[in-house]
Amino acid sequence: MTTGTDHSDAYFAAVADLAGRVDRGQVETMARDLVAVREGGGRLFLLGVGGGAGHASHAVNDFRKLAGIESYAPSDNVSELTARTNDDGWDTAYSAWLETSRLSERDALMVFSVGGGSRERNTSVNLVNAMELGKERGAKLYGVCGMPGGTLAELADVVVRIDAPAALKTPLVESFQAVVWHALVCHPELAVQAGHWEKLEAADPAK
Repeated sequence: MTTGTDHSDAYFAAVADLAGRVDRGQVETMARDLVAVREGGGRLFLLGVGGGAGHASHAVNDFRKLAGIESYAPSDNVSELTARTNDDGWDTAYSAWLETSRLSERDALMVFSVGGGSRERNTSVNLVNAMELGKERGAKLYGVCGMPGGTLAELADVVVRIDAPAALKTPLVESFQAVVWHALVCHPELAVQAGHWEKLEAADPAK
């Protein structure tokens, strides 16, 4: 019988193992590329569904406030998202939003998806359509995912893949999506200001 303690031990052991195996080179490349997007006047569009949509909304705040990048998430506008889904279908909701936003080669997409989307498996097809549109328009594509064979892993210019154990795939991949974007927004080459608590600590290091 598995106990709660057994689960906690296994979960946090997996966290420690995955943290040690995150591809730092991919994170560094992503940070430098995002500096180029910002300096080139491009925008960053963050995409996800489910937990990934929640991450996208949070990350928009961080990339705008801490990294100075004009950033947006289609899932933040519930009226437009539900209207497009109701009238035209879920599969095109994000790509149509991006078309109206005049996605271009100066812009970038960042996708948070456990599986990375697959037309063949009929999973996260709205993300697949958005990523394919991005590639057609010449936009950079970045992401954090947990599967090697999905559309994100295949199309991304830079992808951080979290090879989590199957029994904990979703919670661990989604957790590390947040870890990766937070690593980016505090990266010294990308950040334009420190977070609130970091500023307080710097002002009063005795605390």
